[in-house]
Formats: sequence, structure tokens, C-alpha cells
Amino acid sequence: MQKQHLLWLLALAIIAFFLFDGHRLLSLDNIREHRQALTDFTGRHYLAMLLACGLVYTLSTALSLPGGTALSLLLGFLFGRWIGTLLIVIAATLGATAIFWLARYLFADWARQRLQGHTLSQKLLAGFHEDAFNYLLFLRLVPLFPFWLVNLAPAFTAISLRTYVVTTFIGIMPGSFIFANLGQSLGNIDRLDQLFSWQVLLALSLLGGLSLIPVLSKHLQPHRFGD
Repeated sequence: MQKQHLLWLLALAIIAFFLFDGHRLLSLDNIREHRQALTDFTGRHYLAMLLACGLVYTLSTALSLPGGTALSLLLGFLFGRWIGTLLIVIAATLGATAIFWLARYLFADWARQRLQGHTLSQKLLAGFHEDAFNYLLFLRLVPLFPFWLVNLAPAFTAISLRTYVVTTFIGIMPGSFIFANLGQSLGNIDRLDQLFSWQVLLALSLLGGLSLIPVLSKHLQPHRFGD
């Protein structure tokens, strides 16, 4: 498939999502309103719902559509903390890998031209390449940036697909478990901002800090020997 045709297909998919009120269907209010019907249907068609929810989550991530947080809560609510966490991690990793590949395939040349000749950009990219695994792991663990942005940015670097997939799979586990676990209390959650307590953010930040220890040690080691 030519790049132009693929771009049109992606654009049509995103337009269709909003045209058919997909953003409202994946909202927390709508999910809470229909949670009993969703629970009953899942009980009757467990495997079908498992596959359908995984597919919807993967497509939502791949197209960078809104509603990821509400979907994470829904999966925890319908399938429990353990199955829900596993489903979120697998679906999110597949979706993130898809958007990584699409961005590299469709926009890599454009991004390379934009970054060429910019000294600061080259330095940042060089630092990112120095220890891609730990940098990406840190970005996955600590929610400092939107998930879709962390999915896209590495595609414009020389990071391998393997490193991207592994760091994504590992890095999103803690956050996925938190959302799946909170999903079991879906009826008590009125707003999404209730999820981001300072305790949750602090815990994820500490995990992210651990992933940066190897990077910092590499930078400090030459200075230590030079003293």
C-alpha cells in the first residue's frame, strides 16, 4: 500500500471515530451508565468480549484516539485486576508498536529533514541513543508526557523495534495494573482526575528514577575518575 493511500485510510478512520461519537462512547460517563449491561454481556460472551475489548484498545492506541484511560478502567472492571492488566499491556503494546511503525514508515524522512542541522536537536537525539532502553523505560514508567507522544517520538530516532517493544511492554505494567485495579471500583469514580493522586504519581516517579540509575552512572563515572 502506498504511503498516500495509507495516510488517507488513517485520516478516514479518525474522522469516522468522531463522526460516529466514538469519543462519547469511550467516555467514563457512558461506561459507568452502561456498566451493568456490559457486565451481563461479558458474563454471557466472555471470550468474545475479551477479544473485542483487546481489539478496540489496540486500535485506539494505534490511532492515538481519546478514551484510553476510560478503556483501561473498563477492562479492569470487566475482567478483574490480573486479566485486565494483562489485556491492557498486550493491547497497548501492540497499538504502540503499530503507531511506531506507521510513524517511522510515513514520516521518518520528513522528521529527519526537520531535525538536520539543528544542533540542540542532534544533541538530544544523541543522548537518547546513548542508552535508549533506560530512557524509554523512564518515559514509560513516569507519566510526564502523553502516552501518544511517547509512542511517536522514538519513531524518529534510530531506536530498534525490539528495544521499543520490550521497554513498552515492561514500562507500562505498573500503570496498567493501577488502572485495572481501580477499574474494579468503577462505580465510585466520577472524574478521571481522581485517579492521579500524589501517591500514585510519586510511586511511578520512583520507578522511573530507578530506570535512570544506569544512565546517570555512565555520565558520572568519567568525572569520578577525572577528579
